[in-house]
Amino acid sequence: MRRFVKNRIIEYMEELLQQHKLLETAFLQNHTEERSMLSAGCQERAIVIGNTLEMDGAVHETVVKKLEFYCETLYRQSVGMEDFKKQTLDDCILDVGNYVKKQISEELEIVFFPYKASMWDSLESVWMAAVEDTDCTAYVVPIPYFDKNPDGTVSAMHYEGNDFPEYVPVVHWKDYDVKGRHPDVIYIHNPYDHGNKVTTVHLDFYAKELKQYTDMLVYIPYFVCVDGNVPEHFCVLPGTLYADRVIVQSEPARKIYIQEFQKFEEEYGCKGKFGNPEEKFLALGSPKYDAVFRAMQEEIKLPEDWRRKIIRKDGSRKKVLLYNTSVTQLLAGKEELLQKIQSVFADMKKREDIVLLWRPHPLSETTCEAMRPEILNAYDAIVKAYQKENWGIFDDTPDLHRAIAVSDAYYGDISSLVELYRVTGKPVMIQNLDVI
Repeated sequence: MRRFVKNRIIEYMEELLQQHKLLETAFLQNHTEERSMLSAGCQERAIVIGNTLEMDGAVHETVVKKLEFYCETLYRQSVGMEDFKKQTLDDCILDVGNYVKKQISEELEIVFFPYKASMWDSLESVWMAAVEDTDCTAYVVPIPYFDKNPDGTVSAMHYEGNDFPEYVPVVHWKDYDVKGRHPDVIYIHNPYDHGNKVTTVHLDFYAKELKQYTDMLVYIPYFVCVDGNVPEHFCVLPGTLYADRVIVQSEPARKIYIQEFQKFEEEYGCKGKFGNPEEKFLALGSPKYDAVFRAMQEEIKLPEDWRRKIIRKDGSRKKVLLYNTSVTQLLAGKEELLQKIQSVFADMKKREDIVLLWRPHPLSETTCEAMRPEILNAYDAIVKAYQKENWGIFDDTPDLHRAIAVSDAYYGDISSLVELYRVTGKPVMIQNLDVI
């Protein structure tokens, strides 16, 4: 039985015990109308409990009969066929309560609300653990998100439920009633709510909203930070504020989160409103590392286009350089980045021993549209030219870890991908925009 349902039954029974006290007073004072009303209310609540137990799927015949006896006793007492005996009613409900608490096992319903398929790696290993736990039922419900215009209004809606790995059973977001189901645990990786200037998830899935419909809201960052240095603004977003638990990559990162969270509490006079930071932030590691290790151990199936570029006719293999460009430089509005990209392409195009695998940040184009429209056309032209010339590999798929596993070295901007790449033990080189 769902923990939420079990706890609700227990709450109902505690309410009934309180109603018995009122019922006793009504009998002693001979308030016939109130007595009748209270008895009917207790019967209705007992019927709800009985129906819930019968829908559990297990056989609870003894306790259901106890509830039937309870309802019959209430009726007989209310119409004067028996003297009122509060203890008889209490004993029935206490017996049912003990049975529910001790004999009915709990099952957690856990739901994951990712929005971008490329960020699923921040939740996947937790989902895998939940699937293997026989006391859990886990759902993956990708949620829609919207691009934002420069003025903050929303434009195109995106839904990436069809882009998740085949082994992940996806439930459409319209088919999962979070309010009605009240999952025991909700996992999210989007912390922004309204605060992202580039995209926004559907309003129904803001952290502030989801908090109302679960007993445990958990936020896991979609990124990892280089050397555990967390930018301050990431520590006090809606996801960290409203989550009951925030899973961070390391103890140094946890200390930064707590420190910035406490600064926020002091500045806005809200200490305790969003929970105890010492309990909220947990240094349990990032599932993104789990995904890297798993990808390194698995056999990589290369797309045919990749294979033709990487594998020579004699069967030997060229080196693969993973070239990553981040949104940070795009946000800075530096045209030097565009010049640098073209310079890298010009050099790599001449190489016969190396294949360039360019993987720009998934939100590069959207970021330009929303925040740097003045460089959008130039950036878009570079992307289209690279794809048309087809001498290198362009990777805009959600599968980041295939690119990490197949490549032999990293080159590009400082980003969370650098931190992930380091754990492979392969070379990491950071590009300098001043060197064209």
